[in-house]
Amino acid sequence: MNPYEIVNRFIKYFYKISEIDPETLMSMYSIVFQDVTLFNNTVLENIRIGKQDATDEEVIAAAKLAHCDEFAEKMPNGYHTMIGENGSELSGGERQRISIARAFLKDAPIILMDEATASLDVDNETMIQEALSRLIKDKTVMIIAHRMRTVANADKIVVLKDGVVAEEGTPQELAEKDGIFAHMQKTQMLSAGWKL
Repeated sequence: MNPYEIVNRFIKYFYKISEIDPETLMSMYSIVFQDVTLFNNTVLENIRIGKQDATDEEVIAAAKLAHCDEFAEKMPNGYHTMIGENGSELSGGERQRISIARAFLKDAPIILMDEATASLDVDNETMIQEALSRLIKDKTVMIIAHRMRTVANADKIVVLKDGVVAEEGTPQELAEKDGIFAHMQKTQMLSAGWKL
């Protein structure tokens, strides 16, 4: 029996996390970081990190879901092109798409996203948002974010202050509370019109 089951789009756990074997726990989630760690290897092998025993066909299918094909197929050796130390041959958006492809390949029931679209240009952000929408379908998703539009459609938001839960609720509930979340939301809306 798995240590979890999906019930109404949420994961119901049967064990305390401390009782779950670390390897089993690691298999239950994928992480999409803002700052992606890449290796001086090929596009294909950097994606395969998401699932070491994946076939080339599985890796390429995950790459296409994350829109990696749009840059990989234009490279000199396609998916077999070396991308340089920490992906130095790629743009920030291309590196981010590799991170998303890893998560597609792993296909874990939990997705943890840490500011996954925070520093992207509009074109890359749109493409990555579309890929993320597919990635999170039927998954439990935890998003670490400072940008309010990133969490606008969340089922539940937990606001932390000094490492402690300060507020929790839906975006609408928190906006109406006039607390930390509402203050951040107002500040970001005001700063959206600033120009230098």
